[in-house]
Amino acid sequence: MTLPPSILTIEGVTKSYGTHEALRGVDLHIGPGELVGLLGPNGAGKSTLFQICSGLFAADSGKVELFGMTYRQNPSAILSQLGVVFQSRSLDLDMSVKANLKFHGGMFGYFGRALRLRIEGVAEMMDIGDLMDRPVRKLSGGNQRRIEIARALLSQPKLLLLDEPSAGLDATARLALVQNLRNIVKSQGMSILWATHLVDEVAEADRIVLLMRGKITNEGTPAALIAQSGAADLTGAYVALTGVRPSAAA
Repeated sequence: MTLPPSILTIEGVTKSYGTHEALRGVDLHIGPGELVGLLGPNGAGKSTLFQICSGLFAADSGKVELFGMTYRQNPSAILSQLGVVFQSRSLDLDMSVKANLKFHGGMFGYFGRALRLRIEGVAEMMDIGDLMDRPVRKLSGGNQRRIEIARALLSQPKLLLLDEPSAGLDATARLALVQNLRNIVKSQGMSILWATHLVDEVAEADRIVLLMRGKITNEGTPAALIAQSGAADLTGAYVALTGVRPSAAA
């Protein structure tokens, strides 16, 4: 079978910190326009995998290609097509929302009218137009998360990496954020790798990848994993296939 062009290719990736093996031979392929949910408990290796995909860390061994390139070959070309939302917050709290977005856009080479149009576009997508002049520090956790996602979308990335995007949000803010992200997926057609320990966030993904103790244990469509496990739903499949009861949403 011929695979579609690869947006992200990971083959045999390992990463250790001293004696701790965070990733143990991970293989993963993401095609254009594909939404892949990376499910696993805290400590499974999801954040380490994201740090490698975003170029912050290098794998100890294995192959990592984004858009057919490696970070060693062409890091700037990769980063110009990549959007990342890390689990930890990374906004400048004392700057306004607009200033944060303008600073980030300038790092990608957008200025003047082009930058203004991009900021207006992501502001509409994330429904943050009324927050633009407010200092980030004065925003709720849910709104800060929306700003971070808007910032990641500024460059119109081909691949968006979301590492626990709803971390720290209350139930109402989390549901609103997840729905907003799902709408963006449908409208933009970008590829997304969405890491979470909350099963319902990725129930509508094209494919689910289960990561346990640094290894991928199962992979398939939500329907295929449910059928494989004999469970009634994806949460039941997750429990049956991993032996781990998923965390409840806040």
